Amino acid sequence: MRAHMPGDGGTALRAADSCSQPRLECSNPGAPPQAFGCSIFPSSIATAARQAGAALHWEERGDITCPLLFIQLNQLLSTSAGLEWREMARWIKFEEKVEDGGERWSTPHVPALSLHSLFQLRTCLQKGTMLLDLDATSFKEIIDKALSGQPEEAELQPALRERLAALLLLQPQHQPTKSLLQLLAELGLSPCRGKAKGRSEPRTQLSKTPLKEQLRNRFRKKVPPGAEAAHVAVGEVEFLEKPFAAFIRLRRGVSLGSLAEVSLPSRFLFILLGPPKMKDYHEVGRAMATLLTDELFQRVAWQAEHREDLIAGIEAFLDELIVLPPGKWDPSARIPPPSHLPSPRRRTALDPLEQQPHGNGDMTAAGDRASPGHPRSGEELERTGRLFGGLLRDIRRKAPWYGSDFSDALHPQCLSAVLYIYLATVTNAITFGGMLGDATANMQGVLESFLGTAFAGFIFCLFSGQPLTILSSTGPVLVFERLLFSFSQDHSLDYLEFRLWIGLWVAFFGVVLVATEASHLVRYFTRFTEEGFCALISLIFIYDSLKKMLSLADAFPINWQYRLDNVTSYSCTCNLSSPGPSSAGNDTSLPSPLATRQPPATPAGLSRTQCLDRGGHLLGTSCQYVPDVTLISFLLFGGTFLFCTALKRFRSSRYLPAGVRKTVSDFAVILAILASCAVDAALGLETPKLLVPSELKPTNPARGWIIFPFGANPWWVCLVSAVPAVLVTILIFMDQQITAVILNRREYKLQKGAGFHLDLLCVSLLMVVTSVTGLPWYVSATVISLAHMESLRKESATSAPGEHPEFLGIREQRLTGLAVFILMGVSIFMAPVLKHIPMPVLYGVFLHMGVTALNSIQFMDRVRLLLMPAKHQPDLAYLRHVPLRRVHLFTIIQLLCLALLWLLKSTVAAIIFPVMLLALVGIRKGLERIFSRHDLSWLDGPLPGPGAAGTHPRERPEQGSRAEEVGAVLGSSLGHSRPGAAGAGAPGVGAVPAPKPPLPHSASRCTARDRRSTSP
Repeated sequence: MRAHMPGDGGTALRAADSCSQPRLECSNPGAPPQAFGCSIFPSSIATAARQAGAALHWEERGDITCPLLFIQLNQLLSTSAGLEWREMARWIKFEEKVEDGGERWSTPHVPALSLHSLFQLRTCLQKGTMLLDLDATSFKEIIDKALSGQPEEAELQPALRERLAALLLLQPQHQPTKSLLQLLAELGLSPCRGKAKGRSEPRTQLSKTPLKEQLRNRFRKKVPPGAEAAHVAVGEVEFLEKPFAAFIRLRRGVSLGSLAEVSLPSRFLFILLGPPKMKDYHEVGRAMATLLTDELFQRVAWQAEHREDLIAGIEAFLDELIVLPPGKWDPSARIPPPSHLPSPRRRTALDPLEQQPHGNGDMTAAGDRASPGHPRSGEELERTGRLFGGLLRDIRRKAPWYGSDFSDALHPQCLSAVLYIYLATVTNAITFGGMLGDATANMQGVLESFLGTAFAGFIFCLFSGQPLTILSSTGPVLVFERLLFSFSQDHSLDYLEFRLWIGLWVAFFGVVLVATEASHLVRYFTRFTEEGFCALISLIFIYDSLKKMLSLADAFPINWQYRLDNVTSYSCTCNLSSPGPSSAGNDTSLPSPLATRQPPATPAGLSRTQCLDRGGHLLGTSCQYVPDVTLISFLLFGGTFLFCTALKRFRSSRYLPAGVRKTVSDFAVILAILASCAVDAALGLETPKLLVPSELKPTNPARGWIIFPFGANPWWVCLVSAVPAVLVTILIFMDQQITAVILNRREYKLQKGAGFHLDLLCVSLLMVVTSVTGLPWYVSATVISLAHMESLRKESATSAPGEHPEFLGIREQRLTGLAVFILMGVSIFMAPVLKHIPMPVLYGVFLHMGVTALNSIQFMDRVRLLLMPAKHQPDLAYLRHVPLRRVHLFTIIQLLCLALLWLLKSTVAAIIFPVMLLALVGIRKGLERIFSRHDLSWLDGPLPGPGAAGTHPRERPEQGSRAEEVGAVLGSSLGHSRPGAAGAGAPGVGAVPAPKPPLPHSASRCTARDRRSTSP
């Protein structure tokens, strides 16, 4: 069914022509001042922009859809064999040119046009032939109707029409994109054969069917599904006395045989041929192609019913141009495509300047913009007013997705995520299990950590609302366990029984919080709170990995006093006899000749372990040193970190095909671990390896697998336990919900919704099981969960040249988490395989996760600004709207809060650490007395107020002028542009069209009702 515009679309667009008619007179190059005569009247220009953008709003509503256009520019050139059409440039989102020599395509770049070419194009559309919704099935039929549709005053003689038709029907010479194998194969051919194979014979007629080179063209993979073609043909013809121009739009997409480089249905054609006295045909053709790549003009071209509609579209395009003054830039420089493009809504705003904030005072719209965050305006955090109302809503929301949570995991990317997160979780379990064993006299050790992680993680992934969350022991929980054990020892209490009652109380309090919908308070967790907690956990990961590596210097010390000249004095022997007064274990004097003649006091060939088992002792200067182990361990540690970082970034490199780069990036951590393990195995050194428990028995033989609630402690302990349980509840609530907030940010484009209440219930019920069995307590692990999300990123499979792959969201499913924790459970039986993985390699993965999580928050960008001179600071959005001193003040306050959290965690005052986490929300509230709402809206985000109950928008600001956007793009790119034969405009003036947002890859066409063909 044909979609249509409400009302008379042609009339609406013609209303925008009130300014276009006077400006058409200015298309004469001899009168440039009048060309801008209408530009000083914002009302008229705004009318054109408003009407040209109407189609965009209708498409956003779903009324109309427009496919992407592949645009090809063919130019008529004179060769020794005669005139021939040759492909000179192509567009999808950005321009690509055929370099000199015709054997290579340029890099994609933003096209730079001259204003003169745009004015000439406007004149061509005003005076030339225009056929809208033409019914034709072949290129010959299109040409015949275009030539016969000439106005009387411009009608060509029959002989000229025949010559022109024959010229237009010649086969164009394409420049196909060849693979490396094709290029190597052509190197073995003679130059003549290679040329004949790469190009069609000149002076041949256009084929009605696609050629082999079109079907084999590798560029077809870059064209999104559903795209259509537009053809621009320009050139000089000596037998014409005046230009011939025609703009044609076909009613239906038609395959025009071998006309296009790739076989696509064609929709638009623009032809401009004329006498040689006019030299700007190529630039006018580039201007037409660039207009067709513009999102707003393309919609006008789809919807136009009359010539005036296209003229109004050009007026709107001219209104958005950014003019670069002559002499201030290199016209041959190619501007690289920007990494981010403005949203369509910004280009269709009636008056962007009115929406810009110019001061730092309060703004009523300040709440409409802030940093990306979780969907606070959705139903996840709205109160129902009923007991367990939020929980029931979470269950109803997640139940329909439960089946797809398993089917969506059938992708190779999930395999890399499982291996990556499994090794990270194993390392975390061993690290925190060892620290728990040291802090609790092995009442909880590595085995308990393995079993608890496997059980709690499996149950959580099976029933939780956000199964991408990874449960683990965390630093704050470890701090509380250490304090609880010390308190129990000091007061002669049984630690595990005391801990059981605390866990039961925490589970009870957690269920109460779920019943009363306390997760509604998550709305008060702004970027300030999230970044403080995320930075703390990330620093704990970095600190622990470095601390573990430095401890290797104690276990495997380095001989700093080693001297090559004294190599003969270094030895280590086993002495089974009692040490005499003259035998010094660290005697550095050279052995005397008499000593060498004495018979050995011990059998030869005893190892260090055998010597100590027989009651002997080691003698010599090198007994306490282990050569090379510490050095190689640090090399493996740093190498793994660098490998992970480099391979993750390989996705955006220039080497190898896109599919290979994506696979390498997905398996980056696994490849880094395998490479480091291979290096370790090749060297054969006894570096510390991953050791997992091999027996299912408690680490401390004095305890069992079930903890009884009575018998070891006084009866009143069950009541007193409620006091520390309150602190643990605050800690669990803050730790769990802040992580949930970070994982459910809008920027991750999650489709299946959050489950704050359901997640908290699962954690609370797991507290009962882990407390009864004496296993560690588990909560969402921020860093590992972020790594899990990052390993499941989805991106568009096809992207136009110069366009970055579009982020599509996260692969939401339960299977990766379930597989990780199943592997955790069977790790006990995998000890013979896991023992070959060096621990420094896993510490390098730890460091990579911590650094990646730390760099993902805006807080680190602002910390770097403290060390940068103003002239070297990046062009960040908040720096344009918030004074630098206010940005630094906000950052320093965050640094002080982070330092306070670290000190509390590391000292005896750690008991109040959960309260300090809660205090971050209060500190953020107090910042409203120091910073204006405007500043906080850019740096953090507004807190919910009386007028915004239930809503809390968290989207990054999108206000600001187009000049700021394009200025940022040009400012960051012109200094790095590579010189080349860019299509600069006429000398003296260059105009760059404002960046365009990406178009939807839709297979259906834009339609409007009652279209008709028009001609002058």
